[in-house]
Amino acid sequence: MPPLKDKVPPHNEEAEQAALGAILLDNDVIDTALQYIKPEDFYSNANRRVFQAILNLNNQGRQKADIITVVAELRQMGELDAAGGAAYVASLTNVVPSSSNIDYYARLVQDCSLRRALLRVSAEINTRSFDESVESRVVLEETQQQIFELGENRQTLSFKSPRDLMPRAIEMIENLYRSKEAYTGIPSGFDDLDVQTSGFQNSELVIIGARPSVGKTALALTMAAHISIEKKIPSAFFSLEMSDMALVLRLISSEARIESEKIRSGLLKPQDFQSLLDAAGKIYDAPFYIVDTPGIKLLDLRSQARRLRSQQGVRIIFIDYLTLITSDNHNLPRHEQIAEISRSLKSLARELDIPVVALSQLRRDAEGKRPNLSDIRESGSIEQDADLVIFLHRERESDGKSGKEHDGKTELIIAKQRNGPVGTLEIVFLPRYVRFVPFARDRQ
Repeated sequence: MPPLKDKVPPHNEEAEQAALGAILLDNDVIDTALQYIKPEDFYSNANRRVFQAILNLNNQGRQKADIITVVAELRQMGELDAAGGAAYVASLTNVVPSSSNIDYYARLVQDCSLRRALLRVSAEINTRSFDESVESRVVLEETQQQIFELGENRQTLSFKSPRDLMPRAIEMIENLYRSKEAYTGIPSGFDDLDVQTSGFQNSELVIIGARPSVGKTALALTMAAHISIEKKIPSAFFSLEMSDMALVLRLISSEARIESEKIRSGLLKPQDFQSLLDAAGKIYDAPFYIVDTPGIKLLDLRSQARRLRSQQGVRIIFIDYLTLITSDNHNLPRHEQIAEISRSLKSLARELDIPVVALSQLRRDAEGKRPNLSDIRESGSIEQDADLVIFLHRERESDGKSGKEHDGKTELIIAKQRNGPVGTLEIVFLPRYVRFVPFARDRQ
């Protein structure tokens, strides 16, 4: 077996020529070819230049690609000699009898291109693995990202008719009917919200925004507790601000309905202990995973999320909160770092095919007014990348005597939803238990 360095990279010259010949015979098949291949997928420099000339003509829309027009385009590009000359272009139509097998030829070209890309990635891994100045976890994360991008970029573009989609749609409806679940996604525990969103949907990035002390963490923890404790759906909570013990104490207070101050101070009544034990038992058995890492790096977050998805079957991730994630590129301006983090979280949601719910601070000038999308802090890319944006808003009114603030009534504002309506709902904050409840059950 010859050494790897002496091997010729995977390629199929005949398939490349056949694909080009089929297009030159019948220009209408170029759209089929473009579902699979791009100019860079050709191994032969001459074939790559011919295909680029064909694309130029196709994009211009004035002339169809045939031997004469392609030769003229290559001459105008100054690439005719590098493409093998007019004789080579003319010979391509002799390679195939017709254009009927264009998809087969194009898939062969694509397959060889993908194999060469995998070899490039493996060579980079080999080189980076020997570079001791780079942390191994960085190499691992980069490798995972490169492999994922290869798969994403190689997805075949296609279209489907109702005839293709209808059997799957009926099957999905039947499954929903049999399961008797009210929502297609993961229920948040707030029925009014779930009616609007059908639950948190897979592959979506959800942003929950509010000013400090309005209750972002409390809302996220209330939702996560419902999902993992009540519904037994594995979920993860990345806590970048609070410790894991503080989160667990909040959960116990919320589930036991014992004031958090009593738990922290130890001023408990004997009857409180049974409630604490019952709540602790429910939490103990819940598929709930807390990642307590202040200032976690983006690549570490992605890597940990992948492990939780593969090893624990996690079906939803909460991140408290987005702007505390550390970018891997410190040289970028802060708003560009946030944009990179936002895009990466959206990409992670798609890669793992689960909802990713990230909390976000709002701008200081949003204090005292109903928030809108422009109030999301640091970067407008968060608004752009998010599939669902939810704001919390509570009036800070005082009665003028006791100084007592609000009665807990809080607006939950659906400010953006790609696939559903926007609007405002009401929920209630119970500060004693640091949790939210639906408005209809606020007195329970």
